[in-house]
Amino acid sequence: MYRGRIAPTPTGLLHVGHARTFALAAQRANEAKGQLIFRTEDLDSARCRPEFAAAALSDLCWLGIRWNEGPDVGGPNAPYIQSQRLDWFQSVWKKLHATGCLYPCDKSRRDVENALVAPHADDATEPIFPLAFRPNQKAGQSATTPGETNWRFRVPWGEKISFHDAIQGPQTFIAGQDFGDFLVWRKDGFPAYELAVVADDYAMKITEVVRGADLLLSTARQILLYRTLEWTAPAWAHAPLVVDERGQRLAKRAQGLSIRALRDQGKIPLEILTQPLSILQG
Repeated sequence: MYRGRIAPTPTGLLHVGHARTFALAAQRANEAKGQLIFRTEDLDSARCRPEFAAAALSDLCWLGIRWNEGPDVGGPNAPYIQSQRLDWFQSVWKKLHATGCLYPCDKSRRDVENALVAPHADDATEPIFPLAFRPNQKAGQSATTPGETNWRFRVPWGEKISFHDAIQGPQTFIAGQDFGDFLVWRKDGFPAYELAVVADDYAMKITEVVRGADLLLSTARQILLYRTLEWTAPAWAHAPLVVDERGQRLAKRAQGLSIRALRDQGKIPLEILTQPLSILQG
């Protein structure tokens, strides 16, 4: 059976881009006569707030998006909340650690940036972790828990990671060229995005991941985790990003295009899901 998911991060109000991506996820689940799962990805404890989680539930229900597992506003069912699943994430860390593919890392983002000869083109993306920063194969192998340390995944340098995306078509990324060794666990005691998403999509039996095209590169990283864990990866469908008049993707700080603001202005769901931004802002 088809199982999709919507997974908002409650660090701000959802905007038009989120609305359209989540509506597409619901549409694909409906067309497949499958199920849609709601999951709250609230592992960024410094930025996630309960009022944003509540607003996401309300706004998505107002848009007409329905799910089969997770909460209804005012209903009895609790959402899948990542911050309540740390035991599960630790068990997945242990499974990865047992393969020898993880190592502890004390290098900061600034350390990485300072080590790069060429300037990094996009400050919003993570700089490629230099191969020279890798410790030897035995580093961290005696650890039994992640502890208060960052842990990285040792990528197969130079390998091509290819997959087919239902919307974007064939995709190929090269480990070491498009991305380097990446974080799977943070020293604050929480899993990094890549590990948490793979762990929960597997646990929730997700068969297709629908999300924004800005996460295509993350898919290559996640495929490596699926392979290492000997789990079957889901199918992928990355929606085109909604961009502003400057061609920049929307950010949560663009409050004028949040679902909540547009609701308050009297817009209806069909307008939010279909109208050009220039009209919505008019």
